[in-house]
Amino acid sequence: MNGPISQPGMAARAAGTVRTAWKTAMKGPRRLFGWLGEVMPKGLFVRSLIIIIAPVVILQSVVAYVFLERHWQLVTRRLSSAVSSDIAALIDIYEVSPQARMTSELVRIAQDKLGLEVEFLPGTELPPQGPKPFFSILDEVLSEEISRQVARPFWIDTVGRSNLIEIRILLDNDVVMRVFARRSLAYASNSHIFLIWMLGTSFVLVTIAVLFQFNQIRPILRLADAAEAFGMGRDVDFRPRGAREVRRAGRAFIEMKRRIERSIDQRTTMLNGVSHDLRTILTRFKLSLSLMRNSPDVQDLRKDVDEMGNMLEAYLAFARGDAGEQSRPADIAAMLETLQSDYARQGRNISVSVVGDVVVTVRPLAFQRLVANLVANAVRYGDKVNITATRQSRWLTIAVEDDGPGIEPELREEAFKPFLRLDTARNVDDGGTGLGLAIARDIVRSHGGEIELSDSPLGGLKATIRVPV
Repeated sequence: MNGPISQPGMAARAAGTVRTAWKTAMKGPRRLFGWLGEVMPKGLFVRSLIIIIAPVVILQSVVAYVFLERHWQLVTRRLSSAVSSDIAALIDIYEVSPQARMTSELVRIAQDKLGLEVEFLPGTELPPQGPKPFFSILDEVLSEEISRQVARPFWIDTVGRSNLIEIRILLDNDVVMRVFARRSLAYASNSHIFLIWMLGTSFVLVTIAVLFQFNQIRPILRLADAAEAFGMGRDVDFRPRGAREVRRAGRAFIEMKRRIERSIDQRTTMLNGVSHDLRTILTRFKLSLSLMRNSPDVQDLRKDVDEMGNMLEAYLAFARGDAGEQSRPADIAAMLETLQSDYARQGRNISVSVVGDVVVTVRPLAFQRLVANLVANAVRYGDKVNITATRQSRWLTIAVEDDGPGIEPELREEAFKPFLRLDTARNVDDGGTGLGLAIARDIVRSHGGEIELSDSPLGGLKATIRVPV
């Protein structure tokens, strides 16, 4: 036999049941909030306006509902009660003295003193009741008051004429009393004034909110533009403005910018000193080798020294990046044409295609080195090379394609790592240091862009550069 279930086991099972029920119950709200997150605007300006305008709209709606359901209904009930009382009084007078002379006098009194047009129709019946108007306070309230005060069969029409109300009441001697009353006597008809005031105040509040929010959002946009420009290596002239929190963020950005520039300056100074000392030693080696008698061993040493110099330049270029160069407008089409001419003199045919205005603000020397590095790699491993530069909206796209062996898809991300040489595919660095694509990606990212490798329609490798402009 199974033993009794322990209390801790029962508690754990109950807790698991509760958790399952809670998760099931929360699926609906989670889907709702997820849907709201998708449809809600993503911009801070629009979201701030919604935060300000939504309470105003809700408040106005509540005020309108309360005013309509309470104030208008109360006023309409009192006015309808007064009209019903006048009609009941006229009926009482008519039933006391139904003579012809008294009837004409009653019609005169009703018109002059009460503002009602009264007519007595003997031998007629009440017309059939028509459809009730939708959401009509007057029809409902006036019917209740006539039923309560007159207590006779009646028929009313509150929609036949826009400014008049027709009331017919069946009297005891088969006489129908027809009454025409102005709508304003039984109904508070100043709704248009209330709506105009409500819409007018809402428009003023929304206008003030839009202007205020735009003034608050503008310093944030300026800070974002300054950060984006600094990320692309451009000069930034930024002064903190706006609210206290925005100014604090702006000052923090300026201090961060100063620290980064100070670090770059220190690194540049150090690298210049290192490169000067190493170049001096290499120059001594070359000078000593030039004074030696030419022999196979000396030629090998000269080749090693040249290779060491190339490797040194590559390492220093990778470590230095494009520090110290300022951004300025550069004609990418002219840059590509220069590369095309240089390779044409070497007997290599390169196809260049330019779409749109490709005069953009970049670091010209660094960008030229980036494109030249990719083109040199394509020329080295391919016989046919196509270069395409396209300017679309805020992006400049340059694609370098070749018909070489390419790089396997699983190795393309590895190819961007520094000092990595691809043994199973082609090596993308002319100097053999494994820094070609690493330098290219570093330059592209310093401009705020990205570089990716893919299959070329020519059958080889396609390197695509996308930078914001």
